[in-house]
Amino acid sequence: MSRLDSVIRRLRAQRDCLDVSVRLVADVPGPVLEFGLGNGRTYDHLRTLFPDREIFVFDRRIAAHPDCVPDAAHMLLGDFDHTMPGAGARIGARAALAHFDVGSPDTAANRALGERLVALAAPLLAPGGVVVSDIELPAPAWSALALPDGVRDGRYFMYRVGGTG
Repeated sequence: MSRLDSVIRRLRAQRDCLDVSVRLVADVPGPVLEFGLGNGRTYDHLRTLFPDREIFVFDRRIAAHPDCVPDAAHMLLGDFDHTMPGAGARIGARAALAHFDVGSPDTAANRALGERLVALAAPLLAPGGVVVSDIELPAPAWSALALPDGVRDGRYFMYRVGGTG
């Protein structure tokens, strides 16, 4: 498969998982968290999917299209290890949905990052909330959810917080 085809499959998987998450968190109160603003495409999609929820974004720096950058109150800049601890006070409620778009081609680095992110994210997430991620997140208290039709296992990951799947 070409790298272009691989990117297209990843983006389709991302979109399909996020689209399904709307239904999965319909009865879970709380904001949406986006980890990895990048170009802002996913943030823009989340704004469309969740027009009535606050969306807080975490990233090291802003490199997105100007129309796809949250306001200062909803943008947490810096390394996750520094911005995630204590972010609950700023966010004001536990999140119904968290989307992680943080992976790299380095499998070992993704594994280590996933372990760190689980510990950092757990206090920010509402019981019954959903996590959508481009990397595996090994959390004993989260249960894996079935992926949407057409999304291959291992391409994207979905979890229910609190083990109630």
